[in-house]
Amino acid sequence: MPLPVRLLLAVVSGLAVGFAFQPYALWPLAFLGIAGLSVAVHGTRPRRGFAVGFFFGLAMLGVAIIWVRVIVGGGGVALLGVVGLIAFEALFFGLLGIGIGLVGRFRFWPPMAAGVWTGVEYLYSRYPFGGFGWTRTAYTAVDTPLAGLLPFIGVAGLSFVVPLLAQCLAWVAIAVASTPRTGRRRPRTLLLRAVLPALAAWLILIGGGLALRGWNPDPADGTGQVAHVGIVQGNVPGKGIEALGRMRTVTANHVAETDKLVTEAQQGRYHEPDFILWPENSTDIDPTADAITEEQVQSAAAVAGKPILVGAVMNGPGPDERQTTGLWWDPQRGITARYDKRNLVPFGEWIPFRDELLPIFPILKLVGAQSVPGTKPGALKVNLSLNNGPQQQVTVGDAICFELAYDDTMYDVVTSGSQLFMVQSNNATYSGTGQVSQQFAITRARAMETRREIAVATTNGVSGFIGRDGQVEWKTAERTADSTVVAMPLRTEITPAVRIAPWLERGIALAALVCCVAAVVARRRTRS
Repeated sequence: MPLPVRLLLAVVSGLAVGFAFQPYALWPLAFLGIAGLSVAVHGTRPRRGFAVGFFFGLAMLGVAIIWVRVIVGGGGVALLGVVGLIAFEALFFGLLGIGIGLVGRFRFWPPMAAGVWTGVEYLYSRYPFGGFGWTRTAYTAVDTPLAGLLPFIGVAGLSFVVPLLAQCLAWVAIAVASTPRTGRRRPRTLLLRAVLPALAAWLILIGGGLALRGWNPDPADGTGQVAHVGIVQGNVPGKGIEALGRMRTVTANHVAETDKLVTEAQQGRYHEPDFILWPENSTDIDPTADAITEEQVQSAAAVAGKPILVGAVMNGPGPDERQTTGLWWDPQRGITARYDKRNLVPFGEWIPFRDELLPIFPILKLVGAQSVPGTKPGALKVNLSLNNGPQQQVTVGDAICFELAYDDTMYDVVTSGSQLFMVQSNNATYSGTGQVSQQFAITRARAMETRREIAVATTNGVSGFIGRDGQVEWKTAERTADSTVVAMPLRTEITPAVRIAPWLERGIALAALVCCVAAVVARRRTRS
């Protein structure tokens, strides 16, 4: 296949996979696009494989994460920043092209190629600057039968299964193209070499997903207790990087919506909440350093008569530093527990190479003080009265926005004893873009793999309540104020995925690396 044809196929395939992600959610295209890349790199040398994979990555990311343009503003320099980010991330797909091309020399290469996908996702989800695992193939599959596998193999395992099924399609296509077109044995050869194994893989994995979709571990923590959680989306006045508007406005909006929710609960529209969930950045000023903000939050907690999990921007720990934090605000005692966000957004919450980049991209000054990551899991041990009963200790799990993309951080939430799972987020900057629906899809994947209900509060959408099977039970519109009360059983069970997925991903990635090395060695021996 001539190189221009390979590159064209790579671009078309990359576009297909890009449209498999939210907000388009054309998930069948993920299988076709991944298969198309494998066909495009089949039989190539490493240099050509890199070029084909790189063009695939440019096309896929150009569709899937074009929303990053919001954070760099307008103008030529900003456009250069967007192109640079996409081009940099596409380098990982260049490595993917090399790897698939190498293992394609083996007879039974589809599992190896799927392993290469998993290995490359492992890399770009961690490096550089903590990684950017927003476009893992598992997130295209939350509405497919394969989602039933999530509590057993996790996001990492599903990011192997999706490419595996796609490689089976490529295997059949390549077998059809390479089998001699004459002779009586052609249909039988095709059937035995490619079609039957590929069909078996599809039937087993899809059948397994369907059979396991309704699986649940122990129904609750054994006590049958239920917490009623108020979810508040207060809305913000602005758009883009200035979405939060004038100082304290976002807090005032959440106070007003909380007052409305409490009134409606008193009128019987909702069950009385046991505590209330506010989103990330529901205070844009450190409430311990600003008396007006402190009074705003305290007044909301006092009116509700219930604790509020507040999303706050806190000063420190050092000069010109800050932390993005979840504060457990008790109406009588004030702040009694705290969780600091562990996974920070590069160029959104902190600036790598700050001194060098600020003169080139002045807009980065809007990032403000450098954020400092937290070091402890999102598990808040708090005193809580359920259904106005006696106070008891409950562990409330908390994840903040970008952290949803990080397996280890999410697994730490449940392995640290959390009985409830909260997500606080501020998507106001990206309102109206695909980022919002992509994050909600990632949250659904986390609910399915942990088999925990998840309550989501965002500043202006999309907030929601997700069942442990990933079904959306309540969801807000963007750019609105809204609130509700949801019932969440206290749960302590831990799914197989939480226990094994990190090791599964590392094992698959290591095996793929071994296969690539073996392919290089075999190639050199053949040459000699």
